Amino acid sequence: MKEGRPHVGFVSTRLAGTDGVSLEAEKWCQTLGGLAYECFFFAGECEAPAERSLVVPEAHFTHPEIEYLTAALFSGPYRASDTSRQVEKLKNHLKQALQDFVLRFDLDLLVVENALSLPVNIPLGLALTELIAETGLPTIAHHHDFSWERKRFAVNAAGDYLRTAFPPNLPSLRHVVINSFGARQLALRTGASAILVPNVMDFDSPPPQPDEGAEDLRRALGISDGHHVLLQPTRVVPRKRIELALELARRLGEPCVLLISHASGDEGPSYQTHLQGYADLIGVTAVFATDVIGPSRVVLPDGRRRFSLADAYALAQLVTYPSTVEGFGNAFLETIYYGRPIVISTYDIFRTDILPKGFRVIGFEDFITDETVERARRVIDNPALGAEMAAHNYELGRRFYSFATLERRLSLLVQDILGAEPGAGAFVSL
Repeated sequence: MKEGRPHVGFVSTRLAGTDGVSLEAEKWCQTLGGLAYECFFFAGECEAPAERSLVVPEAHFTHPEIEYLTAALFSGPYRASDTSRQVEKLKNHLKQALQDFVLRFDLDLLVVENALSLPVNIPLGLALTELIAETGLPTIAHHHDFSWERKRFAVNAAGDYLRTAFPPNLPSLRHVVINSFGARQLALRTGASAILVPNVMDFDSPPPQPDEGAEDLRRALGISDGHHVLLQPTRVVPRKRIELALELARRLGEPCVLLISHASGDEGPSYQTHLQGYADLIGVTAVFATDVIGPSRVVLPDGRRRFSLADAYALAQLVTYPSTVEGFGNAFLETIYYGRPIVISTYDIFRTDILPKGFRVIGFEDFITDETVERARRVIDNPALGAEMAAHNYELGRRFYSFATLERRLSLLVQDILGAEPGAGAFVSL
């Protein structure tokens, strides 16, 4: 039995940048740290200190061998024997690396961030499943997206892998989902129960007042003072329907720029190319700012300045969020945290889990209507109206989606899986 603070190991393909999985993992780590746990990290890319992390390139979904396997496994109904052999080889390599991670940091608990639900790295999911099955290591599988939610995974030669590891159903593993639909589908498809823990923001600690950073960002991006800034704070992937945000900017009838803050991630650059062509076609300025905007302000080694996501929100008069599908809606929470009005597609999870709580938004369903445009124009022309909506939404965010909510749920979950209070000496090390 270990004395002192229990050790928690976070595992994902990537724990870096401003994608939703990385941001939520950071919030979980911060909360667990406040509950007397020490956190360590395993990923293909990681921004944590080197002394607390193990970076294995093959764990990343963009590693060339992993990208090749993903393409081979999700391009048709059959796979070559060479593909199976390569999956097995990489699985064994990653399993050994995970064993080293567990032993090096003397872990009591694993928290797996999306690597057992979204099959962007099949060998990593298989390696995790084998490790957990063989050791009985207590594990929380934090599911943000499932394969059945993405069209790109519908046709595949990986059905046996998906049934085994995406997600697995093991005695020492607890499933956590971020929406009620995910819990129902998980139970229906696998027979496994899940705990609902929504995404959160630190609403009990309001963001600092905007400083000169927003205007510095405007100048860095070459956006003139006479243009309104609409912020699209998401990855550049087709399900975000960013062309609708471009349409809104065009139809507002005022000088507007659509600022897009994130990169494409695991789905490639073709959609960004399409969006740039569409923006040129309809005469809207689209600014793709992933090289300029990051999680926090920093001066890069080459002297370039990188701005924070908070600077992007401070610069925006309006946030656009026209997604057709979302696991929860991290960008929605960020928007209400940073006090901005939002034009949002009322996707299924938003309608069932979020909207009934009373949030005030400019909502639409399948397409941008004249009413949507008129309501957005009123908010841009009347900042006081936007501020009133933002204040109302912030109070609801503090009530339902604060760190205090996360702390209560995580405390009960970890005590259940480990069977003791932090530091009580009842944790069994491997």
